[in-house]
Parts: sequence; C-alpha cells; structure tokens
Amino acid sequence: MRGWWQELAGLVLPGDCAGCGAARAVLCPRCGDALSGAGAGPVRPAARRSGPVGLPGVHAGARYEGAVRAVVLAHKERGALPLAGPLGTALAAAVLGCCGGAGELVLVPVPSARRAVRARGHDPARRIALAASGRLRRAGAPARVAPVLRPRRRVADQAGLGARERLENLAGALEVCRGGARVTAGARIVLVDDVITTGATLAEAARALRAAGLGVAGAAVVAAPADSFVRIRSATRTEQKSCE
Repeated sequence: MRGWWQELAGLVLPGDCAGCGAARAVLCPRCGDALSGAGAGPVRPAARRSGPVGLPGVHAGARYEGAVRAVVLAHKERGALPLAGPLGTALAAAVLGCCGGAGELVLVPVPSARRAVRARGHDPARRIALAASGRLRRAGAPARVAPVLRPRRRVADQAGLGARERLENLAGALEVCRGGARVTAGARIVLVDDVITTGATLAEAARALRAAGLGVAGAAVVAAPADSFVRIRSATRTEQKSCE
C-alpha cells in the first residue's frame, strides 16, 4: 500500500524537481538530460585499478554527482517512485553499452536487504530494472527482468566501510533462487544496480550466479563516481574491452 500511494501521489501531485529543486516538476528537462544516457561508458571502482576479483565488466549511464545523485537518492530513500523512469533510461544506455547486439538480455537486479525493502516500501534496483527493460524493448532490444538473486544472510550496513571491509561483509551473502537457471536459460545475463562504489556488491552477485552455473555477460549501473570514468578512459585497450 505504501508503494502504491507514493506512486499515485507522485503522478497526481508533482513537487519540486528531484535534481535541482525547480518548482512544479518531478524532473526538469535539464536534470532529465543528465540521465539521458549520453554520457554512458565503461567504469571501474575508483579505489582499485581493476576492481575486486570476479567483478564483470561494468558500464554506467551517468556520473554520480549533482542532480544525478539527488535523483538516485530521492528514488531510493524518499520513495519518489516516478523517478524510476528517467533512472531506467540511464540504466538502459549502460546495458546497451555493455552488452548490446543480438540475443535476449536478462537483467538481474542486485537485491536489497529485506529490512531495507520493508523500510523503503520498495526495491529500488528492481524497479529501475523494470523501467530499463521497457526502454530496451521499445528500442528493439529484447530484454526482461529476472530477480533470481536473494539475500542468503544478514550483512552489516555498508556505510562507512572501506573496499576490503565491504568485500568481507558481503562474502557469501547472496544466492540464486530455486529455478534461477530455468528462468534465465538461453539469454545473456546482465547484473544491474543503481550505483557502483567499490564494486563489492556486483562482485558478490556475480559470484552467486557463477556458483549456480550461470554465466555473467556483464554489469550495468545507473551511475558511477566521475573519477571511475576517468580511470577507465586512461587505461589500456585490453582493460577497456567491454563485456562480450
């Protein structure tokens, strides 16, 4: 009920722009442009040259700063559900950059902790993934969402943890639901999330999928820190190779 009411209120009673605060606009054109996917590209966690072991190739749709950061947080933490659409646009661009081409794509969202879903009233990554899959299909790319990952155990809050601490905190935290292999059969699996920081969450998600015998074509996120884009652009051609 909470999620349904938030979505209805957002559609009927638009407030100020979530990105810049412009009056009477859920998202103004300028902030919408920041999520258009025009700046999509490959990224690596800024703290490490190659990211944690097992991290697949990652593409991001926008830089996690300014309006983009504000929109991500408004959707995730304040329940501004209509923002899933613009965020899905950025994610769709990242998916195409990572794993464009022939064949069906299955977007597997990184699951939120159950307690976080209860507190927020929704699962942000899953909602954005659904929006992205719709945009991909309209662009002619067959795509669907398969939420086959689930938490296996409780983890500590990631806030304030360093890269190594996050890896230790998340080790073995996810698993594939029963029937996950059947649901994803014949498609390329793309892990999706809202933001990448150290890469620990995506690396754990990829590990869980591989442990279940599933391949991972790559990963895509809505946004990444600006310096992660700079780092990959200055890397060698081998390091820049996208997930294929």
